[in-house]
Amino acid sequence: MRNSKLVPEVNAGSMADIAFLLLIFFLVTATISSDEGINRLLPRDCPPGMDCTSDVNERNILRIVINNSDEVMMENDIIPLANLKDLTKSFLDNNGDESCNYCHGFQDAKSSDNPKKAIVSLQNGQQTSYKTYVAVQNEITKAYYELRQSYSLNVIGKASDRLTSTEEKQARDAYPFILSEAETK
Repeated sequence: MRNSKLVPEVNAGSMADIAFLLLIFFLVTATISSDEGINRLLPRDCPPGMDCTSDVNERNILRIVINNSDEVMMENDIIPLANLKDLTKSFLDNNGDESCNYCHGFQDAKSSDNPKKAIVSLQNGQQTSYKTYVAVQNEITKAYYELRQSYSLNVIGKASDRLTSTEEKQARDAYPFILSEAETK
């Protein structure tokens, strides 16, 4: 006698294998967005009992402000982002120090006293977009990179990607990356 109320069963033995294969497929084919970030080494804390403040000549500070409308201002003038790198380079590469190995013997009134004394001060508004902030940081970094690259070609006589660690340090010392991030307005 046949029992007509029996429902045929589906063999689910390979379902776990199929689910695992689908999981692997989606993990391999999915794109994972990479966040942009800024690689910076923060300054060390001042040791207790030491005075770590120093007087900085106002001439050696390049003030860059990003306002709440994402406009870039340099020394109170709104500038296009595309000009930031070249203006930063001309401020840093002033060639005004006679003890400099890579000098051209002139000093611009809108430049710092020496690349080793130059400070780039960056301040942004509370409504500044992260995209603009990173773009400004990139332009400042490009300015230093190009100055170091030029230094390595003209003074050391090698392309920057062929420098030894000692020569890299020499180029970094010629144009030290000094960035001061002021508090948000």
